[in-house]
Amino acid sequence: MEIYLVRHTETICEKGICYGQSDVDIAAPFDEIFNRIISELPSQTVIFSSPLKRCSILAKHIQKNTNAISYQEDDRLKEMNFGDWELKPWDEIPPEELNPWMEDFVNIPVSNGESFTELHSRVGGFLAEQISDLTHPVIIVAHAGIIRSILCHQTSLPLKEAFQNKVDFGEVIRIEL
Repeated sequence: MEIYLVRHTETICEKGICYGQSDVDIAAPFDEIFNRIISELPSQTVIFSSPLKRCSILAKHIQKNTNAISYQEDDRLKEMNFGDWELKPWDEIPPEELNPWMEDFVNIPVSNGESFTELHSRVGGFLAEQISDLTHPVIIVAHAGIIRSILCHQTSLPLKEAFQNKVDFGEVIRIEL
C-alpha cells in the first residue's frame, strides 16, 4: 500500500521551544508551501491527520484540493506528549530531568508525558486499526515523531535510531507498507 507521510509546516514557536502536543499555530504565509506539498500527492486518497491545528489546517487544505475520498483526525497521530516540558525552552529544562531522557528517550518518559516507546505503541495501534485494510493511497499528515515512528515500523529500525530519519517541515515521504 502506498502511503504519503506529510510533516506539518513551520510553527509560530520560536526555535528551541519544546511544543509536542501543545496546539500551536503554523507560520504564515503557507499557501506556496501547501501548493508544493499538494503537487507531490496523488488524488483519490484517504487522509488521516493529527487533530493538532498545525496538521489539521494542512490536511483540510489537501482534502479540499486533491479530491480525497475521506478525511479523519486521530488522536494517536499527535506528537509526543512532553508533559511538564510543553512550551518551555529546551535550554531551561533542568539537566537532572533532561539528561536521563536524552540518554534513553526510548524508554524514559517525560514527567507527566510519555516515552518514545509509548508513542510508538499508539502509532502501531493506529496502523493496525486504520491502515491495514485500505486499498487507496493514504496520506498521513503528522509530526516528526510520528513519522519517525512509522518509518521505524516500516523498516524495523530500532527506536533508538529513529532520529537517523530526518524529517523536515513540509516534507513528503512516500513509503510502501
